[in-house]
Order: sequence, then structure tokens, then C-alpha cells
Amino acid sequence: MIDKLEMDYVEIYAPDLEREQAFFAKAFGWDFVEYGSDYRDIQGAGIGGGIARAPQAPPLIVLKADDLDAALAQVKAAGAEIAREIFDFPGGRRFEFRAPGGTMMAVWTKSEG
Repeated sequence: MIDKLEMDYVEIYAPDLEREQAFFAKAFGWDFVEYGSDYRDIQGAGIGGGIARAPQAPPLIVLKADDLDAALAQVKAAGAEIAREIFDFPGGRRFEFRAPGGTMMAVWTKSEG
């Protein structure tokens, strides 16, 4: 059994990333770090977050784990459907899953080194 996982990040999906970013900056005073043309890291929102240029979808809650393989095994054993197996991204690795009730979530860990 792994340690309890905590919510660490919220990923928001928007087809018009620039318009969404401008709204959040004006409405909430958030700042952003640009990671290419299709992703913005949200700064100053109280929890980590990002906006991805993608079709509109509910926000994705991302949990953080020290041992991603153990977290994957635990989530599978609890009955989740793995929507996306472990993959690498700049700075880390993650997988995405659908809980038995339908909620989409992800778990990530920092890259070693």
C-alpha cells in the first residue's frame, strides 16, 4: 500500500487557450508561464494548475505520488480503468484513469535527476 495521495494540480482544457488565459488573468489576477504554444502553467491560484489547448472537457484533477508504479497498481486494484498508461512529459511522468463512478483523474511524479 502506498501513502495517501494528495491533490496537487488541476488541468483545464480550452480550445481557445489565449482567450481562457486572458479571462483568468483579468477575473482572478493569475499569472502564467508559457510552455510552448499549447500549454500555460497557472501561477498564483493557490494550487498548481495549467491550461491545455484541447477540446473542451471537465478539469482534470492530478494527484502526486513518490512511487508512480505503486500508485498505478493501487489504482488498478481499486477498480479504476486506465485511460492512459504511464507516459513521460517535461519534468515528470504520469498516468490517467477513470474511477468506477466515471471521474477522470491522473497521478504524476517528478522525473528523477
